[in-house]
Amino acid sequence: MTIKIFNTLHKKKEDLITIRDDRVSMYVCGPTVYSYPHIGNARAAIIPDILFRLLKSSYKEVIYIRNITDVDDKIFDAAKKENIPFNEISEKFTKIYQNDMSALNILEPTFQPKVTDNIPSIISTIKKILDNGYAYISDEHVIFDTQKYNKYGELSKRSLDEMLDGVRIDVADYKNSPRDFVLWKPSKENQPGWDSPWGYGRPGWHIECTSMIKSIIGDDTTLDIHGGGNDLIFPHHENEIAQGSCMSEIKYCNYWFHNGIVLVNRKKMSKSLGNVILVNDLLKKYSSSTIRLALISAHYRQPLNWMDSTVTEANNLVKKFTSLANSRQLDIGEYDEPSEAINILSDDLNTPEIIKYLSALAKNAKTNDKDMASLIASCNFIGLNILDTSHVKRELPSNINVKKIDQLIKERLAAKKAGDYTKADEIRDKLSSMSIEIKDSKDNTSWQYNPD
Repeated sequence: MTIKIFNTLHKKKEDLITIRDDRVSMYVCGPTVYSYPHIGNARAAIIPDILFRLLKSSYKEVIYIRNITDVDDKIFDAAKKENIPFNEISEKFTKIYQNDMSALNILEPTFQPKVTDNIPSIISTIKKILDNGYAYISDEHVIFDTQKYNKYGELSKRSLDEMLDGVRIDVADYKNSPRDFVLWKPSKENQPGWDSPWGYGRPGWHIECTSMIKSIIGDDTTLDIHGGGNDLIFPHHENEIAQGSCMSEIKYCNYWFHNGIVLVNRKKMSKSLGNVILVNDLLKKYSSSTIRLALISAHYRQPLNWMDSTVTEANNLVKKFTSLANSRQLDIGEYDEPSEAINILSDDLNTPEIIKYLSALAKNAKTNDKDMASLIASCNFIGLNILDTSHVKRELPSNINVKKIDQLIKERLAAKKAGDYTKADEIRDKLSSMSIEIKDSKDNTSWQYNPD
């Protein structure tokens, strides 16, 4: 099956044609670990997770790399405020990030390189760029010379004025051109750093990703797919292309895909607005399936406007699917793989269409075993475990006694077996008064909390 993906480089959907027929390589920019992950970080991980699952269904080998940026001024500032070594901050939030992503049922990438583990390869990459004549040394900095690379700007399609307008580029007197960017910079004695041929210092932001990609796939190998948020197109990914193209004659990457940002009530998340929604806080209220479904409810290339209704609607759908999936015993292995779900996702990860498809399956799943099996298999394919009912009980108000509910259900089953249907109906009414909805199947009774 042909996978189509929107290639930012050419601004159109294209058939995915990989370097090798049986293998595909993908790199996605991971987190800078200095604080708790928010829903923007989660979406940036869930979108490539969906693509990873799709690629695994089509290729014998999938190399998926997602890095950890554990060297950054934000990390250093956080460490300074707490008066602890910077690596304590990065290690703490790396663990939190990985735990949160695992809780969201995000598959582990093939490789998760850290910047601090790749300093020697970063230095080696910078040397190659220097040796090839695309960088210069100035005031203890190693600077990439954008004027030497005539394809600079091919990804973002920006003019020089646009490049200099409101981006993370230092206009410094040690640069030949304001759009030139840092590959290596000096560190003061009280700042973290490493020894290098250019003095004690640390890498620039952009060189880290290029170096980690090449250290895994090889200097003279083209990456198939590179992903990240669309806020990284310029300057980060533009600079990655320049670096990768100037340290090797091989094309850096063939396909670039970018996800839209997450807005909260149509506003960008920021601490000043107090509208940052943390993954950890959401996980206390909702299941991973609910959060995943909410984050893929808009097409990945579009901004996702997060509102109360976004997660409420997702939660209601997951409850509906979960209730159906647990209403009767079914061996989904008797039926085909989720081929229709794969077909839908193969058209540029059309997740809104997948949600429509799941809803359509649910309408017939009550009486149609094949649709029920397809519903379960398709949900599982996109990371929704609708056979898991634990989240239903976890969301119960504190005044609901789970043991009491289970006991009442046992008593009702015993009454029905004894032919005492009056008592069975009384127990059902009692459970209903507690906002507990029950559903009988041939072999068991399932329940869920339903305040409506």
